[in-house]
Amino acid sequence: MANTWQGEFPWQNTVRDGYERTSPAGAFPANGYGLYDMAGNAWEWTCDWYRAEGDAPPASPCCAPVDESYDASSPEIRIPRKVLKGGSHLCAPNYCLRFRPAARMPQMIDTGMSHLGFRCVRRG
Repeated sequence: MANTWQGEFPWQNTVRDGYERTSPAGAFPANGYGLYDMAGNAWEWTCDWYRAEGDAPPASPCCAPVDESYDASSPEIRIPRKVLKGGSHLCAPNYCLRFRPAARMPQMIDTGMSHLGFRCVRRG
């Protein structure tokens, strides 16, 4: 269970989950690994630079270099992109594709939106 859009996006939000916009962290039960909010609520902006799948692998095994980080579907826009994962409270089956922790999508680094965030880790 996660904070996502219920109804037909963008005109009908039934708010069945109790939240019209973002929800407080931990408002929904943890997954099988004890992790909260892995999908829905706010897209997770990762530290990895985006690199289109199918391209040659980067020289470093951890991530793509910033100068190669762009969306192949919009090559004319040369603003570097970070990897987004998870999904947001605006994701609905009729609108968003691939809103899940394992999916990745590009997001320009100069973007600020209410449904974009990052994950904080607290060591126990």
